Amino acid sequence: MRRLLVVDTAVRVLYHSILVLSLYFLFAGHNQPGGGFVGGLTAGAAVSFRYVAGGVDEVRSAFRLRPATILGLGLVIASATAIVPILLGGAVLEHGDVEFHVWLLGTIKATSALPFDIGVYLVVVGLVLMMFEAFGDDVATDEISGEAVSADVIAADAELPGHQRERRRR
Repeated sequence: MRRLLVVDTAVRVLYHSILVLSLYFLFAGHNQPGGGFVGGLTAGAAVSFRYVAGGVDEVRSAFRLRPATILGLGLVIASATAIVPILLGGAVLEHGDVEFHVWLLGTIKATSALPFDIGVYLVVVGLVLMMFEAFGDDVATDEISGEAVSADVIAADAELPGHQRERRRR
């Protein structure tokens, strides 16, 4: 597949900017529109932009962790945020906050909703990555055995007469 210089350059310029915007939505979402879900969708838009430029291999090279690991980590963080208040004698997802002073930044206020939003963010990004892995791969499953088979094997099978195809599957 031939790659377009304009698309490659646009991805190189805009991809990281869109990811920074998604992090802004994640952290600003408590007091303004946004949050983990909107930030995750924005990061998903950046990933889809990268997919258009280079396919599933380009998306895989952008993340070190597997999509299921990212999704699972998000579920653990969001679930822990919901369960910890119960263990401390409160209600599910009970709100708590803390303020601390950082030398250059001043006073920073953090709420317990932030880890929950981070978990939601990771779940959404993990789902988007899993979607591109599922739809962007050239791997299909064999109808009889259910095993993963590459597109090349499927094409070679299609050229065989029917009785040879059946014998090969056994």
